[in-house]
Order: sequence, then structure tokens, then C-alpha cells
Amino acid sequence: MTTTLTARWAVLDIEGTLTATSQVHVVLYDYARPRLGPWIEEHPGDPEVTAAVTQVRHVARLPESASTEEVVEVLHGWMDEDRKAAPLKTLQGLIWQRGYASGELITEFFPDVAPAVRAWRGAGVRLAVFSSGSVAGQVASFSRTTDGDVTSLFEAHFDTVNAGPKREKSSYRAIASVLDVPSAEVVFFSDVPAELDAAAADGWQTVGLARDGEPYGDADFGAHAKIRSFGEVAVVPL
Repeated sequence: MTTTLTARWAVLDIEGTLTATSQVHVVLYDYARPRLGPWIEEHPGDPEVTAAVTQVRHVARLPESASTEEVVEVLHGWMDEDRKAAPLKTLQGLIWQRGYASGELITEFFPDVAPAVRAWRGAGVRLAVFSSGSVAGQVASFSRTTDGDVTSLFEAHFDTVNAGPKREKSSYRAIASVLDVPSAEVVFFSDVPAELDAAAADGWQTVGLARDGEPYGDADFGAHAKIRSFGEVAVVPL
């Protein structure tokens, strides 16, 4: 049975929703880990890189004279903790961007993803992404997927830098403001109940992805609609 939702915008999480968690925690993390140090060393004049390194030193309370090796040690620790630290996400995103451009990285979507989002977009629903991964990383990952380049399907990208933490109501208020629609006209898809709670607190429609084998596959989604595949839901425009 297919549930039909009506919305102007569908906003989608990535990890555990569009892709397997292992796509990030294994494939992407393993790609970025050995490249963090060399990337910092090779881009001493890049303001985005230097700003990220300065943030790492500040958050970790390292001295300004801390070496690249000390900075990388902090970054690796954050990766081990799966910490959603903005400077880490920035550096990872830049590294992944190059990986996708070179063809070394390819995003593998769940098989139900591309047909669904293409159908929703074709019907007139506008699409956006809200992920803890940087906007640069999001766009790069969508440029080379097992279903081709899907960047043109998505009109807006949000991360924890330009929107805020994913488990806070204020972040969803900020996104709805940028999208310029009432919160009730946005539907958010995520595999994390706490993120859905925050979106619902701002008046968004919410749908939980309980995918088999994923960390939140057996989670309690409470009052949120719950599906195991995008094949179980249709989104049509207002």
C-alpha cells in the first residue's frame, strides 16, 4: 500500500536514508582519513582550509603552533566518534569533492531512491537535502552515483553550518525560511527519530526510514510515519 503526501518541498537526509550508513562510515571515511594531512599541507593558501584548521585548534584547545600531525590526530579522533564537527565536515567535503571528480568515488543509492525522487520531481515537488555532511560534499556525491548525475534534481542543500544541528527545531525553522514556504508544506525524510522530532516541532511533515540492516532499522519512530522503502510513499505537489 502506497501512502500519498502533499507538499511543496521534500527535504531528504542522506546517510541511512538515501545511502547505506556504510557508504559514509566505511567508503568515504576510509577515503578521507589518510588524505586529511596531505590536503592541509598542500593547500596552505586556501582560506577554507586554513579556517577549518584554525577551528580545529580552537575547539580542541591546541596552541596556534600545533602541527598538522596534531590537528590530524584530533580530526581522526572526531571521525572515530562520528562527531559532527564543522571543520571536519568541511575538510572531508573538499577531499570527497576531488574523489568524485576523479572517479575514485561513486555514491551507491538504495535501489528505490532514484525512481522515487525522479517521480516526485517530475510531478512538480521541489527537492532539497539536509545532511551533516558539508554542502560541497553533498553536491559532489550526487554528481557521480550508481544512477548517474542527479545534481539537477535538487534545488537546495543544507548542512550543520548553513542551517544548524539536525536535532534542533531552530535548524528546520531556518530551512523553511530559506525555502520561503510554511513549515507545514515541507516533508522531511530521515532514519533518525530525533531529527524527525525536531522537524515536527517546527510543523514539518515527517517520514522515518526504517531500512533493514541499518542502525535505526528497528528504532521507535513514535508518531512519525514509517516506511522501509521510498516505494511505499508518493509525494505530490500542493
